Amino acid sequence: MNKKQLQELLKYSNPRELFVVTWNNLLKQLFCPFRVAVIHDIGELKTGEIVLVEEVKVTMELKTVYLIKGKFYHYHHFNILID
Repeated sequence: MNKKQLQELLKYSNPRELFVVTWNNLLKQLFCPFRVAVIHDIGELKTGEIVLVEEVKVTMELKTVYLIKGKFYHYHHFNILID
């Protein structure tokens, strides 16, 4: 995917919200900041720590990343905590 195609795709997205499907197949909209648990140590984040996602972005390779404490991390390092 080139930059122009990514730009076209992202004009319909919002970095401050995320749609997820829950364990019981419900679609839920999350608004930033939302809480996530760190699955394993990554950067300065430690396993089990609860942190807030400030924004949700996508890389050129269409991988979802979270902005946490001013740094970007791939989504698969975290579990989303839904009340």
